Order: sequence, then C-alpha cells, then structure tokens
Amino acid sequence: MRAWVLLSAVLWYLTGVGWQRSSERTKKGFIYGKPGHLVKIYVKLHRNSPILVCMDFKRAEKETVDPTYLWVGPNEKPLTGNNRINITETGKLMVKDFLEPLSGLYTCTLSYKTIKAETQEEKIVKQRYDFMIFAYREPDYSYQMAVRFTTKSCIGRYNDLLFRVLKKILDNLISDLSCHVIEPSYKCHFVKIPKHHLIHELFIAFQVNPFAPGWKGACNDSVDCEDITNRNILQARDRIEEFFRSQAYIFYHDFNKTLPAMHFVDHSFQVIRMDSCRPGFGKNEVVCSPGTFSPDVDVTCQTCVSIHIYGAKSCP
Repeated sequence: MRAWVLLSAVLWYLTGVGWQRSSERTKKGFIYGKPGHLVKIYVKLHRNSPILVCMDFKRAEKETVDPTYLWVGPNEKPLTGNNRINITETGKLMVKDFLEPLSGLYTCTLSYKTIKAETQEEKIVKQRYDFMIFAYREPDYSYQMAVRFTTKSCIGRYNDLLFRVLKKILDNLISDLSCHVIEPSYKCHFVKIPKHHLIHELFIAFQVNPFAPGWKGACNDSVDCEDITNRNILQARDRIEEFFRSQAYIFYHDFNKTLPAMHFVDHSFQVIRMDSCRPGFGKNEVVCSPGTFSPDVDVTCQTCVSIHIYGAKSCP
C-alpha cells in the first residue's frame, strides 16, 4: 500500500473516531460526572451553565433501573427547580443567568437498582458526582501605546503644544466609542541614528481606556457591558493604529523627502494590551473564592478569612 493511501486511511479513521466522540460528549452540551473525581466548570457571568448530568458517561450507556437523583448546591441544601435552577426528571441540571454567589460545589447522588435475573433480588446502588462551578468574566481591555516624534530641540513650548494637540486629536478620533486617552506623558531624548548626527525625539506614551465619561450609555441597558466596552476599545486601537500609519505615509510620500522638523517617526508606534479584573474577580478572571476578595482592578484576590462567599469585593 502506498504511503499516502495509508496516511489517508489513518486520518479518515481518526477523524471519524474524534467526531463521534465529540458528538456524544460535547455536541449536546452535556458534562458528565466522574466517580471519585471533581469536575471543574467555568461559566461566564450572566450566561447559562452547561447541562450537568448526574451520571458518568459509562453508566449513561447502560440500562439504569429506577434511577433517582438528589442534587445539593453550594449551601449544602437540596436543590429544587425554580426560575434559575432547572432539574429534569432524568437528573440533568442547568443553572440559568449564572452569578458570582452561585459559584461553588454542586453534588449529585444517583441511586438505582440492580436486579438478579434468577431470584429477582434487588440491590440499591448509590454513586456520588461532584461538580465545582466557577463564575468568570472577560477581562476589561485597555491599551498602553507609545510613539515617537522628531523635534528641533528639547527646550521650547512647541513640544508641549504638539503633545496637547496630539492628545486632543486622538480623543476626538475615539470619542464616539466612549473611549479616551489617559495618563499621557512625554520625554525628550537625544538619539544617535546610524550614519546621522544626533537628533531630538519626543518619546510619547499614553493609555487608551474604554471608560470615558458617560461610557455606560453605550451599554444599551446590557446587564454586563464588558463585551461592548471590549469591542469598542478594539475599534479604538485600530483607529489609532491607522492614524499613525497614515502619518508615516503622508510624511514619506507627500513631502518629497523634505520632512518638517516635527514629524512622526516611522515604525515607532507600539501597543500592548493590558487586562484588568472587575472587583470580586482575580487572576484569569475567575471569581474570588471564600476567604479572599478583590476591591479594585487588581489581578489577584487578597486573603480575608472572615469572607464565606464567592465574589467578595471587600473585607469586613
């Protein structure tokens, strides 16, 4: 058999196996328990949880006689169906509109019978399944940016004028996105360019933030605005990047190599994304566990032994 024929056969077989397994385990959105193992699940804030099955995958493939299901929530009390908790007659659990306080350990005990064919003797079998569910949210994006401009001298009012005009231009460029420029700064340095004399350059740094005054108006009554603010800040980043790209094009194509004394330095634009967490959330944007809290946009949850809930924003 030729090598390419053999490879094709192997790939077809592996693809077929992978698809079948995926369709049975994940395509339906079901998550099965694992006897003796804790199953960890992360649910985005204000979204519905996946469907948790009070059964392991192997048991689900077999006949189960007289099954009963008992779900217990993080407060160690039995769960019953309501407008937020949905439990089916086959023991499947889904939590709607997931919030921080709903995080924690969810356990289910499956009880069923085995019956001997010869004697019809019944035996009750119990199996416990543990699911740890954590609320999470996307980080809030902002961008740290840096550019450089040439200047005649490090002394004089024109440097400060350029700096203020540039900030105003950038603010106007992104104002409709409820984004703005914060923490702007600049320093003037002497730079030795290969095969050139010393030149003066302004090293300008600033941050682009999606929380300009009135930013909540862009949320359109959304419960959680992070998707909107993050989409807006991405557009703001692209606009600013295009602005400086156009500056380079103008200076290096429209001035016939005669550049003004103050101009954008080509390829000097740099951008780094900075992530921050909302209060009550920590590293990896996962909700702070009991015994910890996060009061601001820090990326870590701080210790506080008196806290017994998920998502704490302060330490009593």
